[in-house]
Amino acid sequence: MKKILSLMFVALLLNACSSDFIERPSLSGTTTGNYYNTETEVRNATSTLYSGLPWRDFESRAQDAIGDVMSGNMFTYEDSEYLNMTYSAASQRIGAAWKAFYKVIGYANILINTFEAKKASGGGAFLDPAIAECHFIRGMVYFYIARIWGDAPIITDPAAVTLSGNFDIPRYFKDDVLRFAREELIMAEAGLPENDEPGRLTKGSAKGMLAKLYLYTKDYANAKQKAQEVIQSGKYQLVDDYYGMFTKVAMNNNPETMFSIQHQFAQDPWGTGNLKNPDRGPSNLQTAEAAMWGMYMPSLDILAAYEFGDKRRAWSVMEHGWEKREWKPQRPNAPEYNAFMANGFRYDTLQPETAGGIKNAVRSNITKYFAGPGKSFGGEAVNGQNSGNNVVLLRYADVLLIFAEATLGTAASTSDAAALAAFNSVRARAGLPAKTSITLDDILKERRVEFAFEGDYWFDIQRQGFAKAKEMISKQNRGSYDGGPVYITNFTEDRMYLPIPASETVQAPALLGPAVPYYND
Repeated sequence: MKKILSLMFVALLLNACSSDFIERPSLSGTTTGNYYNTETEVRNATSTLYSGLPWRDFESRAQDAIGDVMSGNMFTYEDSEYLNMTYSAASQRIGAAWKAFYKVIGYANILINTFEAKKASGGGAFLDPAIAECHFIRGMVYFYIARIWGDAPIITDPAAVTLSGNFDIPRYFKDDVLRFAREELIMAEAGLPENDEPGRLTKGSAKGMLAKLYLYTKDYANAKQKAQEVIQSGKYQLVDDYYGMFTKVAMNNNPETMFSIQHQFAQDPWGTGNLKNPDRGPSNLQTAEAAMWGMYMPSLDILAAYEFGDKRRAWSVMEHGWEKREWKPQRPNAPEYNAFMANGFRYDTLQPETAGGIKNAVRSNITKYFAGPGKSFGGEAVNGQNSGNNVVLLRYADVLLIFAEATLGTAASTSDAAALAAFNSVRARAGLPAKTSITLDDILKERRVEFAFEGDYWFDIQRQGFAKAKEMISKQNRGSYDGGPVYITNFTEDRMYLPIPASETVQAPALLGPAVPYYND
C-alpha cells in the first residue's frame, strides 16, 4: 500500500501526452496561487484522467484477463490461470489492475483537493465542472474496485496518509465501497455540464454509469430512472458502424460513446496508445509496422452464443472466409505469402501460415480493437504495438439493455413496450428479429454478445450471485479444437472476487485482516 500511495502522491507530476483535448502542461512546481487561474489550465489538468497513461496497466491486459478470459469469452494460453480459475494473489494481471486503478484515483484525489483549495482562496466557477469530472472518475474506478476485489481500501487524501507515515490502510466493506462510488457519481451528475466537446464527460455520462451501478446493486427503480433519463435526453444513439466503433480512429467519441479512455497515435505512443492490437490480431498479419501474436482469442463458448444471422459475430470475430480486402500486407522474401495477400486479406484456416493461412487453437481471432496490419498495408495507423483507437468503458447500448433489465426487475419475464423497444433496438442493429417478451436469460445473452471482448461479461456473471454464477460458468466450454472441451468444476464462492495483490499485503498487513466500516451511520 505504501507503494500505491506513493504513486498517488506523485501522480500529477507525470507528463501526459499532447494531442486533442487531453493536452496539458507538466504540473511540476505549480501551486494553487500561480496556476489554475483559467478554465484552460484547469481543463488541461483534468485531461490526464482520460489519457491512456494512468489506465495502461488495466486496459492493456488485465481488462481482458478479468473481464473476458475469466468470464469464458476468451481463450488464451498466456493467462490460463484466469481461464481455469486458478489465479492467486501473485497473479500479474491482478497486480497490474490494482496499480492502475489506484494511480487513476491518485490523479483524481489530488486534483479534487487542489481545486477545492483553489476555490476556498477565491478560484473561479470553472473549477466546479472539473471537480465533477474528478468525482466521476473516482466513483467509476471505485465501482470497478468493488466488483473486482469486493472489500477494499478507500483513499481520498494520499498526501495526508503519506505525511502521516501510516500506510497500513484497512479494507472497507464492499457495500461501503459501492456506496462511496455511488455518492461520487451523484456529485458528478450534479456538477457536470449537459454538453461538452466530444470525449469529455457530461451529465449523461454520470447518469449512465449510475444506472449501471444501480443495476449491479439490484436497485432496479433507480437503475430504470437513470437509464430512462439518458434515453429521453436524445443525446446518444446507436451507430450503424458497430465494427468501426472499435477499429477506426475516425469513430473515436462517436454518438454511442458515453465514456472512453482517450488514446493517441502520437510522437510517443508508449503509455498513450491503445495496446490491444497485437494481443488480438492474427499472427499472419504481422508486418513491419504492426506487431501481432494473437494472445487472446474468442472462446468456443462465445462463438456458440451468437444466434444465426447475428451481424455482431463478423463485426467482432475473424473466422474462415472473413475478408478485409483493403488489407494487403507484404513481407520480404515471402513470395507465397505476398501472392496470397496481393488481392486483400482473407482469413484462411486451411493453408499454411507461410502461404498466408492461420490456424490457431480456436480457428478464430478477435476483431474488436484490432486496427489491422498498418497504414502502409491498407489498415489504420499502427506503430508496433500501438494504435489510436479509444477504449470504450460505457456506451449507449449498455444503457438501453440496463433499462430493459431494470424494467424486468425481479419478474420472470416482461412484455413492457418501452423495455422491448430498448432491447430490440440493440438486436435490430445486429440484424436479429424483435422479441415480444424477454427474460433475464434473454438479456444476459444479449449483453454477452453485444459487449463481447469489452471486458464486461465477468461482472454480469458475478452480479447474479454465487449459485447462478456457478451454474453459468459450469456450462461453458473453455477448451479448444486442439485440446478438446474443458469445463470448470472447481469454481467456489471465494472465486467471486480476486485476492488483493501479494505485493500490497506484504507492505500493509491490515489488508489481510477483516474488513471494517467506512461509514459510521
